[in-house]
Amino acid sequence: MPDIIRTGTSVACLTQPVSRLLDDFRFAARTLRRNFGFTATTVAALALGIGSCAAIFSVVDKVLLEPLPYPEPERLVQLITVSQIGNQSAVSIPKYVIWRDHTSVFESIAAYDIGALSVNLSQGDFAEALTAARVSADYFTLFGAHAKIGRTFSTGEDRYGGPRVAVISDSLWRGRFRGDPKLVGSTISIEQQPCKVIGVLAPGFGGSSLNGNLITDIWLPLQADPSSTDHVSRVRVTARLKPGVKLDDARNDVGATMGPFLQKYRPQSASEAPLLFLESFTAIPLRDAVVGDVRPALYLLTGAVGFVLLISCANVAGLLLARASRRAREIAIRAALGAQRRQIIRGLLAESIVISLFGGGVGLALGYLGVRVLLIASPSDIPRVGANGSAIALDWRVFTFTLAISLLTAILSGLVPAINASRSDGSSLIRDSALQSGMGFNRNRGRSTLVIVEMALALVLLTGAAFLIRTFVAERTVNRGFDERNVLTLEMSLAGAELQKTAPVAEMVRRAERLIGRIPGVSAVAATCALPLEPGLTLPFTILKNDQSMVGRYHGAATWRSVSPGFFDVFRIRLLRGRLFTDADNQQAAGVVLVNRAMLKKYWQEVDANPIGDFVAIGKSMGAGLEDAPRQIVGVVADVRDAGLDLEPMMYVPIAQLPDGMNARNNRIMPIVWAIRGVASSMPTAAIQQELHRIGGGIPLGRVRTMHQVVAASVARTQFYTMLLTVFAGIALLLAAVGLYGLMAYSVQQRTPEIGIRMALGAGPGDVRSIVMLQGMRLALLGILLGIPAALGLARIAVGMIFGIRTEDLVVLAAVAALLSGVALLAAYVPSLRATRVNPADALRG
Repeated sequence: MPDIIRTGTSVACLTQPVSRLLDDFRFAARTLRRNFGFTATTVAALALGIGSCAAIFSVVDKVLLEPLPYPEPERLVQLITVSQIGNQSAVSIPKYVIWRDHTSVFESIAAYDIGALSVNLSQGDFAEALTAARVSADYFTLFGAHAKIGRTFSTGEDRYGGPRVAVISDSLWRGRFRGDPKLVGSTISIEQQPCKVIGVLAPGFGGSSLNGNLITDIWLPLQADPSSTDHVSRVRVTARLKPGVKLDDARNDVGATMGPFLQKYRPQSASEAPLLFLESFTAIPLRDAVVGDVRPALYLLTGAVGFVLLISCANVAGLLLARASRRAREIAIRAALGAQRRQIIRGLLAESIVISLFGGGVGLALGYLGVRVLLIASPSDIPRVGANGSAIALDWRVFTFTLAISLLTAILSGLVPAINASRSDGSSLIRDSALQSGMGFNRNRGRSTLVIVEMALALVLLTGAAFLIRTFVAERTVNRGFDERNVLTLEMSLAGAELQKTAPVAEMVRRAERLIGRIPGVSAVAATCALPLEPGLTLPFTILKNDQSMVGRYHGAATWRSVSPGFFDVFRIRLLRGRLFTDADNQQAAGVVLVNRAMLKKYWQEVDANPIGDFVAIGKSMGAGLEDAPRQIVGVVADVRDAGLDLEPMMYVPIAQLPDGMNARNNRIMPIVWAIRGVASSMPTAAIQQELHRIGGGIPLGRVRTMHQVVAASVARTQFYTMLLTVFAGIALLLAAVGLYGLMAYSVQQRTPEIGIRMALGAGPGDVRSIVMLQGMRLALLGILLGIPAALGLARIAVGMIFGIRTEDLVVLAAVAALLSGVALLAAYVPSLRATRVNPADALRG
């Protein structure tokens, strides 16, 4: 019996606190329901802060925190090279072969294309351009991709010169082939060559984490040549560590393969050693490779939403302080009737928690919808978020984070007001109202401090947004070195066997320039391997001056473009010296090359140097058919900025002079890009597509875009960050203005008797208005002054990350300070008008 009594007593001891806590929450809910205006205001303020945090966390979680969608992703590493120009994830086939054959710490190792490969799927008279990837046999096992029907590649099918086989995606199987199970084992036509389908992958695997946000339709075997001397970077290599192997062990093992690599590929003499051997090999976690350079920007946005949340907490804390002062009599009566201080604090915190939970629920919905709308309105190339943010979802991680932030917000915003209010005692019941009327800024010191903090944080956020806006404007308005207006671009895969040699490709380009140029509305036509702003090959070179027999180390590396003669007319790239390409620059003529001004300045040491007549040997020891005779420089053209708006050294060679091996290699891994300039904004797109389709012998066209779309895609990530930070800065500005307005309005209400006395003694409306506005602006200016050093610190951090920012850029800072001051002036002006409407007689009577 005593045990039963003790057990019952224990249960009662446990249930009583829970019961009291539930009573506190019920009472808080009833109280807040009766004060709907106050509740709606605080919930709205918290919803903005918590919603901003939830929005950014949903992106950060998907990109940085959520495990990669592969089995045991922590064991996956990417093998890279480290050189004078930084880490390079794209590597050559010889490096993959060396790593595959000379490492011992990996369970499996796979190579795959560095980008989307466009291939033509033919069926009768119909052809369709699809996205493909060439992968080694271990690719599917490494990433946990399983065949729904059939199988994936065997080692024999991945050998050099192996059979033509393919694995297709579930979406392509269901869409194009209507889910026909007999497709496996049958033959389809890819690049006008028969290819046997050996399997259909299970749904859910598209390789999107490995290839941007693009979904792959077809996988083809890599079939790497073990004796290849092609040192052009064309694949990425990922490996799975053996159980128990650490990352440092993998780095040491991969680094040790430099010896066999040098032994196999070192030139005959040390004087011929190219820059490509002045590098080292290492391994990094696959997550770091996938995320890339997005991490710093997401951290910056996370810090920004932290500021927004702090401003929200300060705002709500100010509202709770004001409400607690109004409830001083009520709290004092409760204390006089025996309520303990901790009970009062617990009850007030319960109200804060209820408000925060409601704010968190509303904020979660607003944040999720907001980030999806922004990703749709401003599509970005942020990895892992999917097309238009389709991968962003409300899962348990986001819900848990929002709940935790809501509870933290309740404590941050409610604890100090609750402790402050619990100090009330019975003396407050008998205070004279006249004494209470003396409550001004001295009695509102806590709320005044919160407003100052809000102003300082808002200034920092507004400055960051202004910097990004300036960056985005600079990216959109900077002179890129070419004219994108009225230019249409189209892609065409030339991987077919009949176009492996340069001569038929050059003839097709000449026909296209001649026939499409006759279409009304077309002024210029060109073909290239890559458009301006889009990545291309980077190849090493040696400057031979006027002595073609001179041999030495590479002088450097530059971006390489193969173009047709009309390229410079289409993009209106200026000729600075010498001549441009002509139709006479074909395989029978001496090799020629154009260089840009940045290359002249960097490698000839002076802009006014005359390189015309000098020779350049491109890609020595790189293989891939690049080791043709040195090319003579015949002209210098203006600079074209890359996607990062940098002025990089660049070389242009005629498409018609490509070595056959280089032409075949290019056609296997990238499409040819047509660029057509129109004479007006209306482009005869249909006629151009029809003519190109006929000239190409029925080859389908892919990715029809204007250059305006290409330019927009190059700044999409900056645009997304700018929009997001601008929204956060706008929320911060609104909350800071509301905080100042609330403090001033409450102060006017408290000081009504004082204002009445002043007006009865002769003070005019202007005097009263000046007193109120001066007090409000004093707080705002103090917050702005405190925020300026933090904003300057932000500028120093951003200067290395953002184009067009200078740390001494005081114009932006002054403009932001002026904007914030103007908003603060308006927030103080409205309560000052209310103060001038006080009736002295009513004030004194009250």
